[in-house]
Amino acid sequence: ATALLGHYIHGASCYFRGEFVSARALLELCDGLRDPAVRASCATITVADPHAASLSHLAATLALLGHIDQARARADEALSKARRLDHPFSVAFVLSKVCAVEAAAGLPQDARRHAEELVALSSELGFPLWLGVGLLQHGRALTALGQDGLAVLARGLSVLRAAGTIVHTPCALCFLAEAHAKVGHLQDEENCLAEAAQLVETTRERSSEAELHRLRGDMMNARGDQAAAEQSYRRALAVAERQSAKTFGLRAATSLAGLWRKQDRRSEAHELLALAYGSFTEGFDTPVLRDAKALLDQLA
Repeated sequence: ATALLGHYIHGASCYFRGEFVSARALLELCDGLRDPAVRASCATITVADPHAASLSHLAATLALLGHIDQARARADEALSKARRLDHPFSVAFVLSKVCAVEAAAGLPQDARRHAEELVALSSELGFPLWLGVGLLQHGRALTALGQDGLAVLARGLSVLRAAGTIVHTPCALCFLAEAHAKVGHLQDEENCLAEAAQLVETTRERSSEAELHRLRGDMMNARGDQAAAEQSYRRALAVAERQSAKTFGLRAATSLAGLWRKQDRRSEAHELLALAYGSFTEGFDTPVLRDAKALLDQLA
């Protein structure tokens, strides 16, 4: 049991460090945690159910590695397992990862629904970390739906900070930067991205590093500095490739292809995007892939 828990904790650490291939391998070793006897022996030292937790962390990892359908299936399995246990903290833990899977797949309606449940549960039972994460996922979903998520995101970040945690903060600042960009607050966006970049370097929490560079590219693009935008998009692609984070890589490729289309570099744009899109074997019905395919068709 302790070896399985060790695999889980090591796998979760690898996830936050942006080592997604290692995280997947370790988390897939945790299947033995579904054994009731093993779970019972772990219950004295874990706060969340270890099998549901490891399964949901695996789901979040698979989503970034580009295995979106598998990620959604694991997330559903983890959530139904946590609900059957009638253990609210485990449900909250799993909901936080379900939201991350849905955000990666570009499913803001689903992410919003699960984030609202996470916020309600965490508020009622006093889970500050999951309340902060729930507010952040809710705010991020609102932004993606074209609504103003700024106030919800700012509250989520302040709840996280009040809880004394730094984990999830680089990701939170990326969400906040994106929301500031949507309403034209370019200086606030820049401040968020600068703080996120500093935290990535000091804490080594690299799970959202590719997104950080992509968002900086978007900011430079909005300012009309296309050369700087391209440089940031290329950095996002390089980080995504190093981490095998295909889903983030596809987003960065879509952004760079859009920039090149504006510059009338259509064949380069098509080649780049076709390569990124062609590396996927599943998840074609999700918005993150549908958006890339739509641009690919326009470039053909």
